[in-house]
Amino acid sequence: MTERQFDLAVIGGGPGGYVAAIRAAQLGMKTAVIERDKLGGICLNWGCIPTKALLKNAELYNHFKDAEEWGITYKELKFDFSRIVKRSRDVAARNSKGVEYLFKKNKIEHIPGQGMLDGKGRISVTREGKGVESVAAAHIILATGARARSLPNVKIDGTRVISYMEAMVLPRIPKSMVIIGGGAIGVEFAYFFNSFGTSVTLVEMMPNILPIEDGEISKLLASSLRKQGIEILTGAKTESVAVSKEVTVTVSTNDGTKQLAGEVALMAIGVSGNVENLGLEAAGVKLEKGWIQTDDFSRTNVPGLYAVGDVAGPPWLAHVASREGIVCVEALAGKNPKPIDYDNVPGCTYCQPQVASLGMTEERAIAAGRPIKVGRFPFSASGKARAIGNTEGLVKLIFDEAYGELLGAHILGSDATEMIAELGIAKTLETTAEGIMNTIHAHPTLSEAVMGAAEAAFGHAIDL
Repeated sequence: MTERQFDLAVIGGGPGGYVAAIRAAQLGMKTAVIERDKLGGICLNWGCIPTKALLKNAELYNHFKDAEEWGITYKELKFDFSRIVKRSRDVAARNSKGVEYLFKKNKIEHIPGQGMLDGKGRISVTREGKGVESVAAAHIILATGARARSLPNVKIDGTRVISYMEAMVLPRIPKSMVIIGGGAIGVEFAYFFNSFGTSVTLVEMMPNILPIEDGEISKLLASSLRKQGIEILTGAKTESVAVSKEVTVTVSTNDGTKQLAGEVALMAIGVSGNVENLGLEAAGVKLEKGWIQTDDFSRTNVPGLYAVGDVAGPPWLAHVASREGIVCVEALAGKNPKPIDYDNVPGCTYCQPQVASLGMTEERAIAAGRPIKVGRFPFSASGKARAIGNTEGLVKLIFDEAYGELLGAHILGSDATEMIAELGIAKTLETTAEGIMNTIHAHPTLSEAVMGAAEAAFGHAIDL
């Protein structure tokens, strides 16, 4: 069997793997990516990108429902769900083709197949109908991602009990749906299906939906979603899921046991790392709770072997995977990159209104004993928000009381996921409240609310 030689081989072509490969190629490494499916991974093909296409359809459809408020009338509002799904799939396909182009541009070799560690610095690649080939590399990055997790004794059958992948390509809109899990994935699908007429019940075991977000923001979002017609049960533990003519989800709450019926049930309780069939045990790779353990530069306990992205544990975010890939490659190339500041990673939920955040929540800051100043600026006080008809939500900033250091930023609103970048830069540059207040923000813009929240924290907001 002929062995092909590379400086770097990456198993997995998602946002961690393909970005790492491109950066390695830029640094002069001969690089290969082993991917058994389409390039781009879950993010480009089944996650980040196509779901945002679906959510844009829902947002647009909801705008049409309110058209008369804008002085626009029409005879009949309809939607073609199959075309909505097709548009999403077309967007995903174009993005995957874009990665193929980037590989050709950067002279990265794509090796289709299932990669498995096969001794020090070696990978065996199995391709159906093509046999096995061997790849050797001085450095190997594992970027195999993660998959939808289910509850014990609950099987995702892909028809009645589904994951996010099946939810994205349903042949028709279901009449009713029970979504188990109120994190970002569950909330986004609740918003999407509710927008097109599905009766949605969202079940979350923790006291709030989006449980890792600031409590105030989570509660305000829940209130908004309920007004949109979504039933939300928090503090509700799913005990069982039974499938017959309909799906029955049994949950236990403080008010007793409840049975929730739906045409389908969507499992959105998190992910499990794709650590199987990689030869990790034979290679001596350390795992903890199903995740590959790594250091600040994505090095595993085995020299020459690295892991980036979801397979290395939380936070399970595409932009984290990409950054880990870059830092990992730059470190092994001797470029001395800075480790990732995981306290400055933006988290985004793309329902409407959107949620975006980074840094400390108010609860976390208080628990850490930090004396803080909290500033809030509601979009109802924003001239731009009134002009575009999106007055729901607020910007909430958390500062250190003594020095004005930005500790956390939390936004609920129509463009929250775009606005959060300003605050990420501010935190990276260790900007204080004074710096934000002294930065002239264009008028009228939604981002003026960031300046307004900083002003409010220290008692001199102009527009409140």
